[in-house]
This record gives sequence, C-alpha cells and structure tokens, in this order.
Amino acid sequence: MSKTLVTYFSAERGTTAALAEELAAAAGADLFEIAPKKPYSKADLNWNNPVSRCNREQIAKKDVPIAGTVSNMADYDTVLIGFPIWYYNAPMIIKTFVKQYDLAGKTIGLFATSGGSDIGRTAEKLEPYLNAGTTISGAKVFNGPVSEAELKAWVESL
Repeated sequence: MSKTLVTYFSAERGTTAALAEELAAAAGADLFEIAPKKPYSKADLNWNNPVSRCNREQIAKKDVPIAGTVSNMADYDTVLIGFPIWYYNAPMIIKTFVKQYDLAGKTIGLFATSGGSDIGRTAEKLEPYLNAGTTISGAKVFNGPVSEAELKAWVESL
C-alpha cells in the first residue's frame, strides 16, 4: 500500500500551511512542517530589503538549518513538497531539506503558493539539490481556494 507525506515550509504559517493541511487531508497523507531552527522575523522576510535574511540566503545559496527531521522517510512512496515561491524559485530551506534525504525512486510533487508568480522553472532549479535517481513528477502553483477534488486529482496525476 502506497504511503504519502506532505512536507511544507510556510514563512508565516499562513497560505502555504493551510494548503499543505488541505492537501494532506485530501490525500490521506502524513504531514511534516519544514521549519527553520531560527524562526523568520517580519524583517527577515522583507524581500524589499536587499540585506534581509531571506535575500541573503537566496543570493548566497546558503543552507538553512531545519528544526526536526523525518525519521521514517524510507516508509513513503510519495513526497509532496510545498513552499511559497521566492524569486521564481523554492526558498533555500527547501533545498536544504531535499539534500538531507534519499528520495530516489519516490514520486516527488512540488506544490507552491504565490502572490503572482507561476511555477516557472522551479522544479528544474531544485533538481541539482536532489540526489541521483530522483525526479520530480509534477509541480504546480495553487492560488486561491482549491477544492478537495482538485487536490486529489493533482496527486493522482503525479
């Protein structure tokens, strides 16, 4: 029997967290929050400030220490990874997360939220951080309300 894990990073525990919870419920999946060891402050997330933490991490491609780990990653056949789009890309904390696990042979789906960006080349930009033999089966931005049926259909399409 297939087992699914929904993982997500939500900078302010808002839109992306709510979507991840809805997706986990729709897919009958376990849920894991990808949270930084040092939480982001409002100033850290100010993308208009060129020296804010989020900008420094993205530009320097700096690993972001994560609080907690998925101890049973080998148990999952499908891993869905969610995040807000930052600079037409996944935040560095997502890249840090995927580097920590052997995801080869698993179905990997990326889901994102954005104030205006589409998924673009996000999957392609994340691939160098994945171990050999890992492929991303699908990637999608969800904006606005999404029905349970839409979420189930997306998971089934992977």
